[in-house]
Amino acid sequence: MSYNVGLVSIRARRVQRVLATAQPTAAPSSAGDGKGGVGYLATPFTTGRVAAQDQDDILELKHLRNYLTPRDSPFVPGNNKGGGFVGDRDKVRLHTVEYESPDSAGAFCADGMATVGDEDSCILLPEWAIRCGPRKTIYHDPHQVCAAVVTCGGLCPGLNDVVQNIVYTLRDYGVPEDNILGIRYGLRGFYERDAKPITLTRAMVDGIHLKGGTMLGTSRGGANVKEIVKRIDLWGLNMVFVVGGNGGNAAANAIAEECEAQGVVCSVVGVPKSIDNDILLIDRCFGFETAVEEAQRALLAAKVEAMSARNGLGLVKLMGRQSGFIAMQASMASGVVDACLIPETPFRVDKLCALVARAFERKGHAVVCVAEGAGQDILNDGSSGTDASGNPILKDIGPFLKNEFKKHFKGDADIKYIDPTYMIRAIPTTSNDRVYCKVLGQGAVHGAFAGYTDCTVGLINTHYVYLPIPTIIQAPRKVNPKGRRWNRLLTAIDQPDLS
Repeated sequence: MSYNVGLVSIRARRVQRVLATAQPTAAPSSAGDGKGGVGYLATPFTTGRVAAQDQDDILELKHLRNYLTPRDSPFVPGNNKGGGFVGDRDKVRLHTVEYESPDSAGAFCADGMATVGDEDSCILLPEWAIRCGPRKTIYHDPHQVCAAVVTCGGLCPGLNDVVQNIVYTLRDYGVPEDNILGIRYGLRGFYERDAKPITLTRAMVDGIHLKGGTMLGTSRGGANVKEIVKRIDLWGLNMVFVVGGNGGNAAANAIAEECEAQGVVCSVVGVPKSIDNDILLIDRCFGFETAVEEAQRALLAAKVEAMSARNGLGLVKLMGRQSGFIAMQASMASGVVDACLIPETPFRVDKLCALVARAFERKGHAVVCVAEGAGQDILNDGSSGTDASGNPILKDIGPFLKNEFKKHFKGDADIKYIDPTYMIRAIPTTSNDRVYCKVLGQGAVHGAFAGYTDCTVGLINTHYVYLPIPTIIQAPRKVNPKGRRWNRLLTAIDQPDLS
């Protein structure tokens, strides 16, 4: 029996894939077929295939290996506690779905990543990304490593978890405790006199994962990259870990490029943080799951308030400047929402009020969830601007909708407005996020010791990979209004087109 492996060409401008035929064998092996093909590998714990010798198109990473000396990892004795090592040619496939036709749901931009739902937003990608994990050969001498960790941007559950596991993993490699610095209050802490770095020891970071926020402090924007690189050179840093969102990773990219321009040999590795889950390519950002869990509590409270009154209306505003992932996911999980409004889909106030009125007639109450970036076209008064991180400054949609509902229902609705915005980001992580943060922190350190730079670590198609930072900062990731996830929510709550 043979299986045809291929992909329907969705658009003429997309990269064409070569149709291939894979012949399963009676006795799978990991040795390949001797003809440049692949060998299939199966164990009680995993299945996969061993790569052929020819190179596929891959998201290339910058590295500093030409300036560093290769050596065995300190984990070679004992074969990394029996777990083995990740090979430099290990790859993770970025495109996992083979579509029957261009009409299949999700077929648009199958060879790339869509930032919004129209054709012009499809960014084409190679087939593979480099797998994350410990290498048998490392390129920094652990005893000579001087590393710095910095958190920047807004708060997010899991920041302390990531800092802790970066420190733990550096120590596991043998980096001296005195050589691990924590940069205070964001990137400015590299050069501002009132925010001197602190030494991060194993004892100091013990237990910090039980607290929300970041022990290092944080700030938005305003970083002087040239000054930062001067300090990196002056302090002899050869690893810098930047835990941040789109802005933080953009700063990490600028730092890596300036290091290259100035001849400073330093691995700059990012850990993508975004409570809005708006980092391109990555399955989910750390802290997102925790934020959804906490946001769901606000929605459930709104449901109780609404049910307890005649024509009760619970209105909840959640975080989500340009991307509505928190509102969408919390609405889906809670099962109590009648309307979900996100930045990616326009709506009309009159249609929204009509939907709420129908809910009153049907069951006597309603719950509306709105992301903070929704309806900005309605509120636009000609003024605009950005904050220190480059994010758009938003008009407040929550009070606006509350007033619109009051005007429409003329006092015949009991409206309860809940805004848990900062509550959902200032809490410790849930168990799944905690584990995720551990792997990301470990992966960042493994990447630096592998000699990579200007890269970030993330989860793609359930596998951990290294990604070039310029790829993920091209645009914020957004909910696809034509995608399956948004469609699932619309179907689940029977929400009509409100535009």
